[in-house]
Amino acid sequence: MRASDRAYAALRDDIIEWRLLPGTVLAEVEQSERLGISRTPLREALSRLTAEGLTTTAGGRGVVVTDISLDDIDELFELRETLEGKAAALAAVRGDRATFDQLRRELLEAPELIGGEDPALHEYYELVGRLDAAIDAAISNAYLAQAMRSLRVHLVRVRRLAADDAARLTAAAAEHAAIAEAIAAGNPRLAEAATTLHLHRSLSHVKATHTPH
Repeated sequence: MRASDRAYAALRDDIIEWRLLPGTVLAEVEQSERLGISRTPLREALSRLTAEGLTTTAGGRGVVVTDISLDDIDELFELRETLEGKAAALAAVRGDRATFDQLRRELLEAPELIGGEDPALHEYYELVGRLDAAIDAAISNAYLAQAMRSLRVHLVRVRRLAADDAARLTAAAAEHAAIAEAIAAGNPRLAEAATTLHLHRSLSHVKATHTPH
C-alpha cells in the first residue's frame, strides 16, 4: 500500500471514529511524524479527505477536521432516503433471494449481539455492513453503489454522535430484518417503505441524542 493510501486510511478512520474531533488542525509536520511518512504523501491524503468533506482548508490555520451539525444530519438523511430507498427497491428486483433471506435470519438473532460487550456489538455492525454490501452488489448499478459508499463515510460519524443505546439498536436490527425480508420476497415497494421507516426512526433517534462536539 502506498504511503498516501496508508495515511488516508489512518486519518479517515481517526476522523469517523471521533478520535480526531471537529476543529482539530491537521498540521503537516505533526501528522507526518505521527504517521511515519513524508509530507508529500500526507498532502495527497489530506486532499482526498477534503474531497470527501471530512476536512477543509481554514484560511491560515491549514487543514482542519469538519464538524457535523443538526442541519448537516437532516441533509444527509434526505439524500440517504433517496439513494437507499431506490437501492432497496432495485435489490428486491435484481438480488439473490436466498442471500437476503439468510441475512434476515441473522438480523433476527442480532439482539443477542447487541446486549453484550463491545466485540459483540462490533459483530452487529459488521452484520449491518454485510446487508449494505449485499444491496450494493444486488443493484448492479456502479454509480448508485459508489454514491452510497461515499455517503456512508459521513453516516458512520453521525452514528457515533448517538450513544449505542441497546433499545434503539434492537429496534434497528428488526428494521434491517424487515428490509432484508422484503428484498428476499422480491417486493420492491415494501423494501423501499421498510427502508424509509428505518431511516425516519434512525434520524429521530440521532437528533434526540445528538451531543454537539
